[in-house]
Formats: sequence, structure tokens, C-alpha cells
Amino acid sequence: MKKKPLDWKAYLFLLPAFVIFSSVVIIPTLYSLYLSFFSWNGIAEKKFVAFKNYVNLFAADPVFLTALKNNFLWMLLTIFFTVSIALLLAVILNRSFRGRVVYRAVFYIPYMLSWVVVGVIWKWMYNPNMGFLNEVLELVGLGKFKLTWLSNPKIALYCVYGAALWQGVGQPMILFLSGLQTIPSDILEAATIDGAGKITLFFCITIPMLKETFVVVFATLIIAAMKVYDIIKVMTGGGPGNSTETLATYMYSQTFMYNNFGKGSAVASVMFLMMIVIIVPYVLYTARED
Repeated sequence: MKKKPLDWKAYLFLLPAFVIFSSVVIIPTLYSLYLSFFSWNGIAEKKFVAFKNYVNLFAADPVFLTALKNNFLWMLLTIFFTVSIALLLAVILNRSFRGRVVYRAVFYIPYMLSWVVVGVIWKWMYNPNMGFLNEVLELVGLGKFKLTWLSNPKIALYCVYGAALWQGVGQPMILFLSGLQTIPSDILEAATIDGAGKITLFFCITIPMLKETFVVVFATLIIAAMKVYDIIKVMTGGGPGNSTETLATYMYSQTFMYNNFGKGSAVASVMFLMMIVIIVPYVLYTARED
């Protein structure tokens, strides 16, 4: 059988997209990896230090370890709470009742706001003197429970996550809602006729049939959790006492505030490697054919 000649025209059509992608993604990523092996302040001559930046991060940098722990904690909170609440809302809003379109919009609208806007709104809500939360506690007679929410190192990260949950639950909710609407009703009806209860329907039919949706939801949320930056920068700036520091905020401060480009690039490389190690195996495993 004669081999079909290679169609170079197809590659020419792909060339503009490849050039743009290489310019904004591939080349900057490789250059950041290259810088991570140097000690450089952005002005003086680069000094090659091999893996010293990476060794110092894991062996002699408690702030980096705190940021790493916070990223994993944020990821776990996202997986358990954001996904669970988004799925619950999708199941409720998938039912037929009056005004469900309005409720869908209400839960999705916060996702349309930027992280900066959300951070400013919730920073005022957490204000210890005139914030909404403390005012409500005072109004209902629970003034003794008033807190300096964002100034307490033990709860500051959870407070910021609460704001992020309010903003971010709309996107996975819409994805789950789209997935639920693709499940054929005759399958659910047949299972009901066979005696399956609501809990059995949900866990044995609905969840398995949302497999592809879960792949997209988990992948996007994990990536977002690994590079969370804006809302923390606005609400706490990584404080108090570095208690809300994340890899992204630490990378920014090291690179652009302290001009430690080598260390900042090393943090960025660690972030990239972690996302690859977590996301790629997950997607390959969940997307495989049974």
C-alpha cells in the first residue's frame, strides 16, 4: 500500500498557534527552569549554583514549607468542600421548581467577579470593628464570639478559603449541572422501577455517569488550588506571620519584592512539577476505558 504523503499545509495552519503558545508558555517555562539553577538579583551577573536553590527551599526555608503545607491544605479543602457543595447545589437546581433559573444565576454570579473584587468585599466583611460577621454576632447576642478573623494565624487561611468558596463554587456547579442534564432519564426510571432508592440512584448511577465531568472539575480545581494567589494577596498578603503564605505568593515576593530571581524560579518550577505529578496521573487513570 502506497504511503500517503505528508500534508505540510495542515502544519502551516497550526504554525501561528504554535508560535504564540511557544512564546507565552513553552519558552518562559523553560527560561524559568533555567533561572532556577542560578543565583541572580536581576542586575548583576548570574551565578550558577546548580540545585542549591531547591535544597535550600526544602532544607532551610520554613516559610516555603509553610506555603507548601497551605497549598496542600487548600487543595484538600477544595476537593472536599467545593466539590461537595457544588455537586449538592447542582443536584438541587437540576430539579424542576419555580425560580430555579434565578437560583442558578445567584450561585453563579460570584464566579464572574474577579478575585481582587471578592477579596476586597470579604476583607470588609471580616473587619473586626465594622465587618458584617461581627455585626451579626453582636446583633443576635453572640458578641463574645466576635473575632479578628484575618489577624488570627490559626483561622486566617480558613477565612480566606471561605471567601474563595463563595466565589468559586459556581463554576463546578454549572459543570455538574451540565453533566446531570446529559444523563438519560430512562436509565433512572428503569432503576427506580427495579426498586433502587434515591441514595442508590445517586451513588450507583448518577456519580458513575458523571465520570467525565469529575475529571474536568477535579483537574481545574486542583490546578487553581495549586496556584492560588490573588485573593490571598488582597486579603492577607500572606500574613499574619506567613500563616496564609502559598507557593504563588511566596514566588512573587521572592522574585519581585526581594529580587531573588533564582529562588523565585525554583518555587515556580516546584509548583509546575507538583501540578504535573498530581494532574497527569489522575487524568490518565480516570479517563481510561473500563
